[in-house]
Amino acid sequence: MNRSILSLSGVAALALAPVPAVVAADYLSVEGAQKALFAQADRFEEVALSLNAAQKQTVTTLAGPQPPHRSLRAWRAFKGDELLGHFFVDEVLGRQDMITYAVAMDRSGRLGALEVLSYRESHGGEIRSSAWRNQFDGRQGLEHLRFGTDIKNIAGATLSCEHVTQGVRWIAALWQVTLRTPMEPAT
Repeated sequence: MNRSILSLSGVAALALAPVPAVVAADYLSVEGAQKALFAQADRFEEVALSLNAAQKQTVTTLAGPQPPHRSLRAWRAFKGDELLGHFFVDEVLGRQDMITYAVAMDRSGRLGALEVLSYRESHGGEIRSSAWRNQFDGRQGLEHLRFGTDIKNIAGATLSCEHVTQGVRWIAALWQVTLRTPMEPAT
Protein backbone atom coordinates (compact mmCIF):
# COMPACT_ATOMS: atom_id res chain seq x y z
CA MET A 1 0.00 0.00 0.00
CA ASN A 2 2.81 2.43 0.77
CA ARG A 3 4.30 1.62 -2.59
CA SER A 4 1.14 2.71 -4.47
CA ILE A 5 0.87 5.90 -2.41
CA LEU A 6 4.50 6.68 -3.18
CA SER A 7 3.93 6.04 -6.86
CA LEU A 8 0.87 8.28 -6.93
CA SER A 9 2.66 11.03 -5.05
CA GLY A 10 5.62 10.74 -7.45
CA VAL A 11 3.31 11.13 -10.44
CA ALA A 12 1.59 14.08 -8.76
CA ALA A 13 4.97 15.74 -8.12
CA LEU A 14 5.92 15.33 -11.77
CA ALA A 15 2.60 16.79 -12.88
CA LEU A 16 3.16 19.84 -10.66
CA ALA A 17 6.80 20.35 -11.65
CA PRO A 18 7.41 23.59 -13.52
CA VAL A 19 7.58 23.18 -17.25
CA PRO A 20 9.57 25.78 -19.13
CA ALA A 21 7.20 27.83 -21.24
CA VAL A 22 8.17 28.12 -24.86
CA VAL A 23 6.70 31.16 -26.49
CA ALA A 24 6.67 31.05 -30.26
CA ALA A 25 5.08 34.02 -31.88
CA ASP A 26 5.13 35.45 -35.38
CA TYR A 27 4.65 39.21 -35.30
CA LEU A 28 5.30 40.40 -38.82
CA SER A 29 5.69 38.89 -42.29
CA VAL A 30 8.64 39.70 -44.53
CA GLU A 31 6.34 41.80 -46.72
CA GLY A 32 4.95 43.61 -43.68
CA ALA A 33 8.46 44.38 -42.44
CA GLN A 34 9.46 45.63 -45.90
CA LYS A 35 6.53 48.07 -45.87
CA ALA A 36 7.28 49.13 -42.29
CA LEU A 37 10.98 49.78 -42.92
CA PHE A 38 10.81 51.10 -46.51
CA ALA A 39 7.34 52.64 -46.74
CA GLN A 40 8.27 54.67 -49.82
CA ALA A 41 9.53 51.64 -51.81
CA ASP A 42 7.38 50.37 -54.67
CA ARG A 43 9.37 47.19 -55.30
CA PHE A 44 11.95 44.89 -53.75
CA GLU A 45 14.42 42.72 -55.65
CA GLU A 46 16.02 39.82 -53.79
CA VAL A 47 19.83 39.77 -53.87
CA ALA A 48 21.76 36.50 -54.08
CA LEU A 49 24.36 36.68 -51.33
CA SER A 50 27.47 34.82 -52.34
CA LEU A 51 30.78 35.64 -50.69
CA ASN A 52 34.16 34.45 -51.83
CA ALA A 53 36.65 33.33 -49.16
CA ALA A 54 38.37 36.72 -48.93
CA GLN A 55 35.05 38.59 -48.57
CA LYS A 56 33.84 36.15 -45.91
CA GLN A 57 37.06 36.61 -43.94
CA THR A 58 36.79 40.40 -44.19
CA VAL A 59 33.15 40.37 -43.04
CA THR A 60 34.02 38.03 -40.17
CA THR A 61 36.90 40.26 -39.06
CA LEU A 62 34.80 43.43 -39.26
CA ALA A 63 31.69 41.99 -37.58
CA GLY A 64 33.43 40.22 -34.71
CA PRO A 65 32.10 37.24 -32.73
CA GLN A 66 28.79 35.88 -33.98
CA PRO A 67 26.04 33.66 -32.61
CA PRO A 68 24.83 30.86 -34.86
CA HIS A 69 22.81 32.16 -37.83
CA ARG A 70 20.27 30.05 -39.68
CA SER A 71 19.52 32.13 -42.74
CA LEU A 72 20.13 35.60 -44.11
CA ARG A 73 18.23 37.11 -47.04
CA ALA A 74 18.65 40.52 -48.65
CA TRP A 75 16.65 42.70 -51.03
CA ARG A 76 17.28 45.96 -52.82
CA ALA A 77 14.49 48.48 -52.17
CA PHE A 78 13.48 50.73 -55.06
CA LYS A 79 11.17 53.64 -55.70
CA GLY A 80 10.88 53.66 -59.47
CA ASP A 81 14.45 53.26 -60.72
CA GLU A 82 16.00 54.84 -57.61
CA LEU A 83 17.78 52.51 -55.21
CA LEU A 84 16.64 53.45 -51.70
CA GLY A 85 18.76 50.91 -49.86
CA HIS A 86 18.78 47.31 -48.71
CA PHE A 87 16.39 45.26 -46.59
CA PHE A 88 17.65 42.22 -44.65
CA VAL A 89 15.99 39.32 -42.82
CA ASP A 90 18.26 37.35 -40.53
CA GLU A 91 17.86 34.60 -37.95
CA VAL A 92 20.18 34.35 -34.96
CA LEU A 93 20.19 32.04 -31.99
CA GLY A 94 18.78 33.63 -28.85
CA ARG A 95 19.28 31.53 -25.76
CA GLN A 96 17.84 28.28 -27.11
CA ASP A 97 15.96 29.06 -30.30
CA MET A 98 16.06 31.32 -33.32
CA ILE A 99 15.03 34.98 -33.44
CA THR A 100 13.97 36.27 -36.86
CA TYR A 101 14.43 39.99 -37.35
CA ALA A 102 14.59 42.52 -40.18
CA VAL A 103 16.61 45.67 -40.61
CA ALA A 104 16.85 48.29 -43.35
CA MET A 105 19.92 50.18 -44.47
CA ASP A 106 19.76 53.21 -46.74
CA ARG A 107 22.21 53.83 -49.60
CA SER A 108 24.67 55.58 -47.29
CA GLY A 109 24.77 52.66 -44.84
CA ARG A 110 22.55 54.27 -42.18
CA LEU A 111 20.33 51.78 -40.37
CA GLY A 112 16.63 52.12 -39.79
CA ALA A 113 14.76 50.74 -36.80
CA LEU A 114 14.80 46.99 -36.31
CA GLU A 115 11.70 44.79 -36.59
CA VAL A 116 11.29 41.43 -34.83
CA LEU A 117 9.40 39.07 -37.12
CA SER A 118 9.39 35.91 -34.97
CA TYR A 119 10.42 35.27 -31.39
CA ARG A 120 10.57 31.69 -30.11
CA GLU A 121 12.11 31.99 -26.63
CA SER A 122 10.50 31.72 -23.20
CA HIS A 123 12.33 34.86 -21.98
CA GLY A 124 13.64 38.04 -23.54
CA GLY A 125 10.68 39.01 -25.71
CA GLU A 126 11.20 42.56 -24.45
CA ILE A 127 13.46 43.11 -27.45
CA ARG A 128 10.23 43.74 -29.34
CA SER A 129 9.81 47.00 -27.43
CA SER A 130 10.15 50.07 -29.63
CA ALA A 131 12.60 51.62 -27.15
CA TRP A 132 15.07 48.77 -27.67
CA ARG A 133 14.53 48.37 -31.44
CA ASN A 134 14.85 52.11 -32.09
CA GLN A 135 18.40 52.10 -30.70
CA PHE A 136 19.50 50.93 -34.17
CA ASP A 137 17.72 53.74 -36.03
CA GLY A 138 20.19 56.20 -37.55
CA ARG A 139 23.33 54.26 -36.61
CA GLN A 140 25.98 54.20 -39.27
CA GLY A 141 29.24 52.28 -39.20
CA LEU A 142 30.39 49.38 -37.09
CA GLU A 143 31.98 51.71 -34.53
CA HIS A 144 28.42 52.76 -33.56
CA LEU A 145 27.01 49.23 -33.23
CA ARG A 146 28.66 47.93 -30.09
CA PHE A 147 26.60 45.87 -27.66
CA GLY A 148 26.60 47.32 -24.16
CA THR A 149 28.06 50.63 -25.33
CA ASP A 150 25.86 51.82 -28.19
CA ILE A 151 23.08 49.24 -27.99
CA LYS A 152 21.94 48.80 -24.40
CA ASN A 153 20.92 45.54 -22.80
CA ILE A 154 17.53 44.68 -21.33
CA ALA A 155 17.66 42.76 -18.03
CA GLY A 156 16.29 39.28 -18.64
CA ALA A 157 16.95 39.52 -22.37
CA THR A 158 20.74 39.71 -22.40
CA LEU A 159 21.45 36.97 -24.93
CA SER A 160 18.63 38.08 -27.23
CA CYS A 161 19.92 41.67 -27.17
CA GLU A 162 23.53 40.66 -27.64
CA HIS A 163 22.93 38.13 -30.41
CA VAL A 164 20.62 40.37 -32.44
CA THR A 165 23.16 43.22 -32.11
CA GLN A 166 25.93 40.90 -33.29
CA GLY A 167 23.73 39.83 -36.19
CA VAL A 168 23.17 43.46 -37.19
CA ARG A 169 26.94 43.98 -37.04
CA TRP A 170 27.31 41.06 -39.50
CA ILE A 171 24.77 42.67 -41.82
CA ALA A 172 26.53 46.06 -41.62
CA ALA A 173 29.89 44.42 -42.39
CA LEU A 174 28.34 42.40 -45.22
CA TRP A 175 26.83 45.54 -46.71
CA GLN A 176 30.15 47.37 -46.42
CA VAL A 177 32.09 44.58 -48.15
CA THR A 178 29.64 43.41 -50.82
CA LEU A 179 26.57 45.60 -51.31
CA ARG A 180 27.69 49.21 -50.83
CA THR A 181 27.29 51.26 -53.98
CA PRO A 182 29.15 54.49 -54.65
CA MET A 183 27.05 57.50 -53.73
CA GLU A 184 26.16 60.04 -56.41
CA PRO A 185 28.29 63.18 -56.24
CA ALA A 186 26.76 66.01 -54.21
CA THR A 187 25.37 68.85 -56.28
